[in-house]
Amino acid sequence: MSLSRRGLLAAGGAVGALAASAAGSGSAAAAPTPGRGHGNGNGRVRTGFDRLAEDGYRLLRGQKVGVVTNPTGITSDVRHIVDVMHPDDRVNLIAVFGPEHGFRGTAQAGGSEGRYDDPATGLPVYDTYLKSGQPLADVFTASGVDTVVFDIQDAGARFYTYIWTLYDCMEAAALAGKRFVVLDRPNPVTGRAALGPVLDPAFATFVGRREIAQAHGMTVTELALLFNEEFLARPVDLRIVKMSGWRRADFFDATGLPWVPPSPNMPTPDTALVYAGTCLFEGTNLSEGRGTTRPFELLGAEGIDHRWADAANALRLPGVAFREAYFAPTFSKFEGKTVGGVQVHVHDRAAFDPVRTGIGLLVTAKRTWSGFAWRSDNWIDKLTGNTRVRTMIDAGADTDEVVAAWAKDLAAFRAVRRKYLQYR
Repeated sequence: MSLSRRGLLAAGGAVGALAASAAGSGSAAAAPTPGRGHGNGNGRVRTGFDRLAEDGYRLLRGQKVGVVTNPTGITSDVRHIVDVMHPDDRVNLIAVFGPEHGFRGTAQAGGSEGRYDDPATGLPVYDTYLKSGQPLADVFTASGVDTVVFDIQDAGARFYTYIWTLYDCMEAAALAGKRFVVLDRPNPVTGRAALGPVLDPAFATFVGRREIAQAHGMTVTELALLFNEEFLARPVDLRIVKMSGWRRADFFDATGLPWVPPSPNMPTPDTALVYAGTCLFEGTNLSEGRGTTRPFELLGAEGIDHRWADAANALRLPGVAFREAYFAPTFSKFEGKTVGGVQVHVHDRAAFDPVRTGIGLLVTAKRTWSGFAWRSDNWIDKLTGNTRVRTMIDAGADTDEVVAAWAKDLAAFRAVRRKYLQYR
């Protein structure tokens, strides 16, 4: 983890400086929402958009606005924020920017919707997928916006690409001289801790641009603050609108917010819970459960039997058990074929460590199935952010040895991360 080129602010300092800047521009983040506390029940958490709207969009006043969003950009009564803002004369919304899977979410993994006019609003929709730097800055310039707003639900893992859409859009907005506003949403798997290996910059791709942990334990506004201060050579004019009512220990079902799948293979918060670990199976010849109703919870391949579940359970990993399972994916790996493997059952979310679990499953899969192989392009190295996980498992290392190998890097990231945390 590199230190800031402009100097790290003391804990709370970055928060205070940005909050003061936002307050001077009428940010909804500057004051708590009346009548909302930390009680239980539906509606406890108010998202960044909820607070922006309740404040009459003051932060966007006098600005031509474009929104980077997808189907997750909804209100608590499940209306899309674009559909809410478009007819409201208090905000001048002139453009939408769609990420991977598209603004309305019609594209599968590795796809987007392209450039079109949204049938519901007539707004121009621009495609950001696989664009960065000056080409993306040119898109913002061509759109005519003054301010770019980001509102997308994240899943909490480094290789979930929306946080890198955030990074790329911040970088491009700085190049284009645009103001950038991030509306916060919960990390669905809590913000308690950062876990797993930290990316080596030599392995930077769209599934990991910069040196953060595999499970970062941050919200999108916290990541935006970190990106702007630690990584962007040219920082953007950044404003954030925080949530109210969210606590770091909250899982998504404690928020009272509706869940919308942020991508086709992230159907439930349960998927997000395991994703930071079991997505590593994308880097192998095993199915990661795509094409089933339980992606990333079902893992398997032809020729695997009960021995894998037995070996995984023998690890006694905290908070999780493994059931011998058989399934037939309807698309992706082993399409239409019956395969054997495991289903991941999390029984204690507070104790569960998704990254350690993913490593344990890789170790035991390789030891119990002779057909185990890494993808020929070593995609596993892009997912883990280094070669160590692959080479250590190939050399016969056990789960604890692999996990111990990233301890120093993770401790350094945690120290930097702490400076940008916005919630208790």
